[in-house]
Amino acid sequence: MGEHRLRLVVNDAGFGVHKPFAETTETEFDTLMNTHFKGVFFLTQRLLPMIEDGGRIVNVSTGLARFSLPGNAAYGSMKGAVEVLTRYMARELGPWGITFNVVAPGAIETDFGGGVVRDNPDVNAFVAANTAMGRAGEPDDVGGAVTSLLVGDNQWMTAQRIEVSGGMHL
Repeated sequence: MGEHRLRLVVNDAGFGVHKPFAETTETEFDTLMNTHFKGVFFLTQRLLPMIEDGGRIVNVSTGLARFSLPGNAAYGSMKGAVEVLTRYMARELGPWGITFNVVAPGAIETDFGGGVVRDNPDVNAFVAANTAMGRAGEPDDVGGAVTSLLVGDNQWMTAQRIEVSGGMHL
């Protein structure tokens, strides 16, 4: 049986906890930490021996690491940690020829958060009113950015944060 090699990795596991800072429990915080930060850190560490020279890793963050909306302190903080970690990965592992970048989606019409952006007209209207493009994002909007980092001619781009938010909260 041959050796398994990876060229592309996308760290995109996650869920949200929408609660005010003062009401977020330690259990909720720890669960967010384990999924969003610890998962990215140790999964990537574990995969390193299998990643080819010239490999590409994309970590997924959120617009909430750049702007603040009440109820998202814990989630946004975890994603901010992922952004810092991505820069450290790029710096320490750059000699391996691996690129590390972050895609930070804005409000996207998906099942995330129970589908609130997609299914709640008031939330969708809020997003549209606060976004330069005048609408919530769609999955393909994010997919294109991720794809360009994985298979595009971006082998010299590393440690970058690419926000895909349609210009939310400019």
